[in-house]
Amino acid sequence: MQVGMIGLGRMGANLLRRLATDGHDGVANDVHADAVEAMRDEGFVGADTLPELVAALSAPRVIWIMVPAAVVEHVLDELVPLLDPGDIVIDGGNSNYRDAIGRAEALVPEGIEFVDIGTSGGVYGLERGFCLMVGGTDEVVNHLSPLLDSLAPGVHSAERTDDLPETLVPGEVGWLHCGPAGAGHFVKMVHNGIEYGMMAALAEGLGILDAAGMGRDDHPADAETAPLTDRFAYQYDYDLAAITQVWRRGSVISSWLVDLTAHALAVDPDLAGFEGRVSDSGEGRWTVHAAVDLGVPAQTITASLFARFASRDRDAYANRALSAMRSEFGGHQEQQTT
Repeated sequence: MQVGMIGLGRMGANLLRRLATDGHDGVANDVHADAVEAMRDEGFVGADTLPELVAALSAPRVIWIMVPAAVVEHVLDELVPLLDPGDIVIDGGNSNYRDAIGRAEALVPEGIEFVDIGTSGGVYGLERGFCLMVGGTDEVVNHLSPLLDSLAPGVHSAERTDDLPETLVPGEVGWLHCGPAGAGHFVKMVHNGIEYGMMAALAEGLGILDAAGMGRDDHPADAETAPLTDRFAYQYDYDLAAITQVWRRGSVISSWLVDLTAHALAVDPDLAGFEGRVSDSGEGRWTVHAAVDLGVPAQTITASLFARFASRDRDAYANRALSAMRSEFGGHQEQQTT
């Protein structure tokens, strides 16, 4: 099949490259001319403008948008007037699922199909394949299945679950038609919310291990500092890089996330290259919003989201207020960090 890719960043270019290895044709477009030129150098057709992209594709056109969520609407505003009935637009980024529902409805009068594909795999997707969570009509998703089969990791990327039938079940190849418009982005949203929680738990555990030698340090003895009740219980000097290596092998928590953490620690054992200001691109917030709307408890995901806010000093005022209150009611003085 032929596909046009708008957005050649961390994932867009690799989506085209993976499709090309399976015989599909790609047309590459990006706001940065050098990114388009780099794809031309690899043998892809390059399009410097959206009209050029549309003209290079055969009908019915398949155009995959892989840009930040905040840019999708701008791209659609320019792209849709160039399209014909029967063309298919895919949003493969991390857009809000509510936007996907609205965009699909808005394109119905134009006769243009809209498909939302939550795409996971990051910078490793070229080699490992991309996990794809798809929202759209049965007819259009079936039409796109050759592309999805080529992008997905395939059934052999993981051991089959015990007691499944011999025939493949939905999801085993690495892509899943989750439902109508918005369904793919909803599943990807929750996927990323879970990711927030898993990352937070692993990071917090490593933080406890890193502090487990605190009993060897001198501690102030004053009214403002809680004493370490048993300093002899915290005399450890752990090699966190080695611990992540052992966790990769046979542990219940072994995972690709632990693998990636182990690599980070192997390269930079003290993580000195990071300041610890953790961004959030929206999916964790939307997951929490959905949990509130549905009345479903999501304590871990919510706490991990708030931890990311705190990492960016969003709790600075609240912490000053706490210190002020302690000073007011008890005359407590802030302890200076050293």
